[in-house]
Amino acid sequence: MPRYSIFSLLRNALTYHRDWQAAWRSPEPKPAYDVIIVGGGGHGLATAYYLAKEHGITNVAVVEKGWLGGGNTGRNTTIVRSNYLWDESAHLYEHSLKLWEGLSQDLNFNVMFSQRGVLNLAHNQHDLRELQRRVNAIRLNGIDSEILTTAQVKTMVPILDCSPGIRYPVLGASLQRRGGVARHDAVAWGFARAADARGVDIIQNCEVTGIRREGDRVVGVETTRGFIGAGKVGCVAAGHSSVLAAMAGLRLPIESHPLQALVSEPIKPILDAVVMSAAVHVYVSQSDKGELVMGAGIDAFTSYGQRGSLPIIEEIMASACVLFPIFSRLKMLRSWGGIVDVCPDASPIISATPVKGLYFNCGWGTGGFKATPGSGWVFAHTIAQNRPHPLNQAFALDRFSSGALIDEHGAAAVAH
Repeated sequence: MPRYSIFSLLRNALTYHRDWQAAWRSPEPKPAYDVIIVGGGGHGLATAYYLAKEHGITNVAVVEKGWLGGGNTGRNTTIVRSNYLWDESAHLYEHSLKLWEGLSQDLNFNVMFSQRGVLNLAHNQHDLRELQRRVNAIRLNGIDSEILTTAQVKTMVPILDCSPGIRYPVLGASLQRRGGVARHDAVAWGFARAADARGVDIIQNCEVTGIRREGDRVVGVETTRGFIGAGKVGCVAAGHSSVLAAMAGLRLPIESHPLQALVSEPIKPILDAVVMSAAVHVYVSQSDKGELVMGAGIDAFTSYGQRGSLPIIEEIMASACVLFPIFSRLKMLRSWGGIVDVCPDASPIISATPVKGLYFNCGWGTGGFKATPGSGWVFAHTIAQNRPHPLNQAFALDRFSSGALIDEHGAAAVAH
């Protein structure tokens, strides 16, 4: 290591980074803003950034009850893809994927987006036919997707057990080559820094305790740091969206569940793709630090707690060993849980509400991270223009009364 690097490390170790320039300001709340975004995760920060960048609305505050990215943004498995079945979902997630592809340059911050490919395995003829149906639908929407044979899967992922006589033989897979992973905390930091540079106030440790209305219009939010007025309020609080809605006298068609994941001890690079299996019910990728990142489905019980049950963790590890027997001797390094809010059709709500000036972005279920930039982009448009963008028009709250649902349960057959 160069001498100047050693001296720099020693100097900063002794000063506890006191002299480092902050990545974003920590201002006191103003009495009022044009727009308040409730929730300082990826979607909320992206909304604030695109409000400033795309619509010139900079008198914006992001209020977060804890620290930035401390909710689902920092508690997920970082997978990015756009291979969704229905047209409405496909267009929204594909727009998001295109934003991902230029996000590091746009934010001038490396979000470590790695397009290593996402594989969905087929273990029987029904799986294979269903994947072929989905691939055809995806390609009709102009999105890359293809079917791989068993031999092609084995070439791409040599450590995958493709033996013909096993309980879950690999008969093929679908592949989206442009899919991959990104660094979750870097996404939050990048959006925070870029939003702050455009004048957005980011206020941490500021919990919203009430939403104040005057008649049918929102006028601001009650917080642990006092009342803050606003002409518009956008709520992007993931698993706690139903709690916020209740503060405004609304009841949303969502349920909140724990979603757990885990990582193994770090090993040398061995898995250069994201591998998902609905039948075995697990997905696996490898982080840049060498940890194997694994997840599966939600806990069945409803909860606002960032924890879950041990059987889910056991099932994840057992399923991973079914696909990759060589993982069996690895040790689990750590596990964690987030809170996902799930709509009846497994699609999000990105919508105005019956309360004027109040907007909700929620119900992403297990697929919120991949939508981060696209979600913020369309939500910013909806707030700024007081009307949905064509990309999120189908995800309005009133679809649950009209019956025009967008059933994407198949896309979330294994949480991701």
